Amino acid sequence: MAIPVIDFSKLSGEERAKTMAEIANGCEEWGFFQLVNHGISEELLERVKKVCSECYKMEREENFKNSTPVKLLKDIAEKKNGNNVENVDWEDVLTLLDNSQWPSQTPGFMETMAEYRAELKKLAVKVMEVMDENLGLPKGYIKKAFDGEEDSAFFGTKVSHYPPCPHPELVNGLRAHTDAGGVILLFQDDKVGGLQILKEGQWIDVQPVPNAIVINTGDQVEVLSNGRYKSVWHRILATPDGNRRSVASFYNPSLKATISPAPQLVENLKQEVDRAYPKFVFADYMSVYAQQKFLPKEPRFQAVRAM
Repeated sequence: MAIPVIDFSKLSGEERAKTMAEIANGCEEWGFFQLVNHGISEELLERVKKVCSECYKMEREENFKNSTPVKLLKDIAEKKNGNNVENVDWEDVLTLLDNSQWPSQTPGFMETMAEYRAELKKLAVKVMEVMDENLGLPKGYIKKAFDGEEDSAFFGTKVSHYPPCPHPELVNGLRAHTDAGGVILLFQDDKVGGLQILKEGQWIDVQPVPNAIVINTGDQVEVLSNGRYKSVWHRILATPDGNRRSVASFYNPSLKATISPAPQLVENLKQEVDRAYPKFVFADYMSVYAQQKFLPKEPRFQAVRAM
C-alpha cells in the first residue's frame, strides 16, 4: 500500500472530475495524500531545504546535543534494563508564527520562510475549497468556520529535525498522535524517511516524493465533515543515519472559533447529545489536547462535550 500521489494541476483541466475524486478518496480512505504540481515553485522549495538545513547546523544542533532526549537516551542505553525513553521525542523543533521571534543568524532564512509560508497559506485555502466541494458545502465553508467571527484562522509552521539516533529502538522520533487542528501541509525530507500512518491496523510509510506537499486532515476537519474525513494516527521513527528535515504548516481554527459538524452533513439534527461530535470552542479543545495528545482522540471529543 502506498499513500496516494495526486497531480494538483489537473484540477484546472479535462481531468478535473477524476482529480476531485482522487482527493476525496485521499481524505475519506487515507487521511493523508501527497500533492505534486501544486503551484509552489521548485526554486522556492530548494531554498527552503537549504535555509532549514543551514539553520539547524548554525543555530540548533549544539543545543540538541545537550537536550533532554539526548541525556535520557544516554542514561537508558547505559543501564540496559529493557526500558524505552518515555514522554519525549527525538526531535528538534522550531516554531514560526507571524508574531514570534525567528532565527536571525542564517542568511536568507527569514525571507525564504516568509515567502514559503505565504505560498503555502494560499495552497491550504485551495485544498479546503476542494474539500468544501467534495463534501457538498458552500465554497469557503471550512475556511470561514476556521476564521471564526474575527476572521483570524491560525497559521503556524513547525520546522523539525530528527538527527541520527544511536539507539532508534529505544526512542520515538515523534510519538503516534492525530493532529488537533485543521489542514496540515508537510514538506518532508525527500531522502530520509520515517513518517508512517496507521491504516487498517498496519503502519505504512509515507514514501518520500521529491518536492511533494503531504496533506493530512486534523481533528477539526473530522468534526466539520461529521466523520467523513478522519484524522489519522501518524508517527515518526528515529533513524540511525540521516538528519530528517520536516517542515509542517498548520491551518487551524482561531482559538475563539466554534466548531461543530456542518448542518448539511448531519442527516438527522437530533439533540446535541446524540451526535458523534459535539459543538465546542476550539480553545477548549486545545486545552484538552494539550493533556491528551498521545492518547486516543475519542475521549477528547467526550471531554470537550462536557465542558
